[in-house]
Formats: sequence, C-alpha cells, structure tokens
Amino acid sequence: MAKQMRMPIESGCPDGFQYMHPVMLKNFGQWEWHDHPRPGVLRHAAKSGDEIWTVKAGTQRILDVYTLRTLCDIGDRYADGHVRFTIRSNIEYFVDDRAKVQPLIQALEKAGFVVGGTKNSLAMISHTQGWLHCDIPGTDASGVVKAMMDELIDEFKNCDMPNRVHMTTSCCQINCGGQGDIAINIQHTKPPKINHDLVSNVCERPSVVARCPVAAIRPAVVNGKPTLEVDEKKCICCGACYPPCPPMQINDPEHTKLAIWVGGNHSNARSKPTFQKLVAAGIPNNPPRWPEATAIVKQILRTYKEDAKDWERMNDWIDRIGWPRFFERTGLPFTKYHIDHWRGSRKSLNSSTHIRL
Repeated sequence: MAKQMRMPIESGCPDGFQYMHPVMLKNFGQWEWHDHPRPGVLRHAAKSGDEIWTVKAGTQRILDVYTLRTLCDIGDRYADGHVRFTIRSNIEYFVDDRAKVQPLIQALEKAGFVVGGTKNSLAMISHTQGWLHCDIPGTDASGVVKAMMDELIDEFKNCDMPNRVHMTTSCCQINCGGQGDIAINIQHTKPPKINHDLVSNVCERPSVVARCPVAAIRPAVVNGKPTLEVDEKKCICCGACYPPCPPMQINDPEHTKLAIWVGGNHSNARSKPTFQKLVAAGIPNNPPRWPEATAIVKQILRTYKEDAKDWERMNDWIDRIGWPRFFERTGLPFTKYHIDHWRGSRKSLNSSTHIRL
C-alpha cells in the first residue's frame, strides 16, 4: 500500500525541529559554551557533555539541481544527513564527532566549495535575483556578487576583519538586498523613456500612476492616444513604474550606474541599528567583472581593516572617526550628491542655528 503523504501546511514555515540533528534536539536550550576552532567551524557544548560541530561553506544563492544534489550527497556521506541554509546562502553541516569535521571539510573543498564565513570575516554577499526572477532589474546582482567574491574570497576564508562584515547587492533602487556594512545598489540617473504608441495597449494607467512613490506620473494624451507623462522635477528615477508598464523603459547602458552605501546595521548588540549612507555614486555598471565597483569596495575594506578597533562594526568605526575623516582615509571624493537635502530630511539635518562641520 502506498504511503499516505501528509497534506501541505500553508500557514507559515514548517516545524524546524523535525530537521534538527538528534544531539541538537536532545540538548535544546541546554547549551553551556561554544568556541571557534578555525574559520568556518563552530563547536557548541551542552551541559550534558554532548558536543555539536558546525561546518559552514559558501554557496551561490541561485542553486542548480546538480549543485544542490552534490551538497546533499556530501551531507549524507559526511555529516549525518543534517544541513541547513543560512539567510546569506551559506550551507551549514552538523556532526557530533570531532573526527568527522576534517573529512567533511576536505569533501567540500574537493567539490569546489569554500569553508569559512564565521566570526570576524567577510560574510557571503546576499543579493536580489537580478534578471532571473525580478521584473525591475537594472543589473545582474548575482553577477556582481560572483565578480566581487572572486577577489574577496580570502576575507571569507579567514578571520582578519575587526568585526563581522555584511555585504549586499541589489539590482534596483528599491534595495531588496537590505541593510549592510557595504551595499552595492543600482542607480538610475535619468527618468524613463516612454514609448507613447504602446502605453495604451500594454499598461493599466491608473495602476502605474498609483505605483509612483512621489506622484510624478500622470495621465496624458500624445498624438491622440492615451498615454502617461513624467514630471521630471519630481521623479526620483527609482524605476517602480517599469514593471506595470514596460513601455516606460528606465534601464539604460549609459545612464544606469552603480552606487555604494556603507554603515547599515540591523544588530543592536553594541550600538543601535543604523541606516546605510551613500559614499560613492555614478560608478559604471560594467559587466561581467565590474572592476570599478570592486576596486572601491576593496579600498573601503582595506581602510576599515587597518583603522578600526577590535570588534568595531563599520558603522561604529565611522561614528568614531566621523564622515569627513572616512572620506579622507578611503580616498573617496565627497560631492554635493552626498548632502542630504531632500524635503523629508529634517530629522537627519542639524536643526540648530549653529553650523558644525
């Protein structure tokens, strides 16, 4: 008789306990201490005397079936069959015996995966889907990740940074990649070009008008056809109008650039969470290797490594030395585009009558 499959549960995430290693289940909530034997490896010890070893390896976010099966085969053979993926697309294997750690690491490295990403290292770069799934991309975020990690992989394999460094990339200005110590985002510098002959055939104009976050789009008539127009004084070049209306093309090989932001931090372990801030704009969106953006990121990381104190996150380091000194030490130019002067910036500008530099 065929096994009766359970009905799918669509009320949220599945119960994670069913996937845990037996040692983790047995000692849940009873861990006494942990340490970091080497980059990419963590050891947790429970009050009962049991130990669990975690081995972390970096993977690409968008996994093909062959790679996924390879990772699972390694887990079945070397890691008791228990794995999990982190939010930054790393895979973690769990074993209950120190003797199993080195064969697992050797199997991963032989298959081409890099072990690391723990403690004060550069974490694997999180990113949005880019051209594969997204309907609004200005670049291939996963391509930027590949190009940069090829040159920064030693920082993932070793623990040489003052503290953890999270990096993100986003394929549009909506920034699905989220906050990061360093973020590489797309930057459209011109409003969309509108093909008025197609708008009435393709677009639901009210939906496009409603989608604009700054009310810069309004209905219009061009050559006797209903269409849309953009108030370029209001437009912030975000590209949100393109998905519901492809005739409003904003992506452009000349006017679509990259921008680099720093200082974002979700954590409140040592200081309050912070928003990331723009430090470099107008960087060429130059596939397939993005050398200009990579050079700037490497310069920021090099300066942070040399100048920050132990366990100082990037935002804490910048707060200590100040933004003028950050630009001096990294060698990045400070321009008028770094000054926050938009209408909603009252809370971030000095509100007193005194000018402070």
